[in-house]
Amino acid sequence: MEVLYVLLVLLVATRLVGEVAVRLGQPALVGELLAGVLLGIVVTNHGAAFPVLAELPDDPVFDAITDLGIFFLMLMAGLDLRPWKLAEASGRAIVIAVGGLALPLALGIGVGGWLLPASELRSAQALFIGAALAVTAVPVSVGVLLSMGRLDTSAGRLIVSAAIVDDVLSLLLLAILTAVLQTGHQPDTAALLTLAGRVALYFAIAILIGRFLFPWLGGKIGALRGHEFEFSFLILAALAYAVLAEALSMHFLIGAFLAGLFFVRNTIDEETYDDVFGKVSALTHGFFAPVFFASIGIHVSGEALIQAPAFLATLVLAATAGKLLGAGIPARLSGMDARDSLAVGIGMNARGAVELIVADVALRAGLFSVPDPPGAIVASLYSAIVITAITTTLFTPIGLKWLYRGSDPFPDDDAQSAAPPPATKSDRAVDVST
Repeated sequence: MEVLYVLLVLLVATRLVGEVAVRLGQPALVGELLAGVLLGIVVTNHGAAFPVLAELPDDPVFDAITDLGIFFLMLMAGLDLRPWKLAEASGRAIVIAVGGLALPLALGIGVGGWLLPASELRSAQALFIGAALAVTAVPVSVGVLLSMGRLDTSAGRLIVSAAIVDDVLSLLLLAILTAVLQTGHQPDTAALLTLAGRVALYFAIAILIGRFLFPWLGGKIGALRGHEFEFSFLILAALAYAVLAEALSMHFLIGAFLAGLFFVRNTIDEETYDDVFGKVSALTHGFFAPVFFASIGIHVSGEALIQAPAFLATLVLAATAGKLLGAGIPARLSGMDARDSLAVGIGMNARGAVELIVADVALRAGLFSVPDPPGAIVASLYSAIVITAITTTLFTPIGLKWLYRGSDPFPDDDAQSAAPPPATKSDRAVDVST
């Protein structure tokens, strides 16, 4: 009954605050995180009045529920990424994606190497900062561009194309990072080579299964009479991919993502695919995602603001500058005008669920407890990363709306129609999933 009480409180709080955020023009994710932060403040100051909530961070049942939140969020993220879109991405989009990933990654690692205290996990902590700053949450930008009628413009299309490539590059980076976190220590050169081999082996197996076995199995599903077997097939595939990932010393989130990635429309018939997609989306965004984001917020404290304000400001600055320059400069050099180039940088600056998932994995792996005692910066690192994610996500819609204030949303050279494109099922379902 205690778990039901906790879920009731979390869902009421996250959905209410999330709705307020949406009405203020922000992603629901921001409101759900803030709901968790508010609950964390209440528990910290009035824990005796809410003993069940006070024990929440150490509850194994709640940990299992948040694990399912990670699982379904990454599965949903994979479903929303269309593999064939990679082939359509222009060379310009690829260069922008690489720049938008590489510069914040380098800045994050540099900040970590500069400010973090010496320890056996210092390199892993610096890599974590770099990875957290490098990830892009393009659905936030897509939602804003769609509402402004600028999704089907040169800048809008380029942001989406670059973000698709960015997602794949981020996945490779996250596979390496989570594998390092799973080991629990800083690997030497030989261990890194072994790790790289395991990652390569996993992706080779996953691609072969997804490319050849998925379509064959999908063709057999239609003959089965079991109710909702297509939904079960997707979940079973995701579980199998997740188990294989853990067997090769990676986090299960990689497996869930890849299962969604390879579950494309030609795996089963289109009507059934849309039905399965809708059910996964409803389960994810209606239940698991709000609970997971609330759990992230509950762990956030004001330590980053009080104990290490300069470090927090440096992270926000590095995250923003990394995306604005790393993505914006290649866009400008490719021939875009200054405003659209800046829009590309701003559009790539939002963070989302993937960054928060990595922060949660790092927290559970004990990455923020070394050295012992950890010191002000390491102790506040988790909260600083979450606050950075919230700040940059808030900045994206504000920045894009300011940049295009008073302008014609449909320049003649870009316009495809006189009205913004309708939201697809994917657009509606994934406002915060990556």
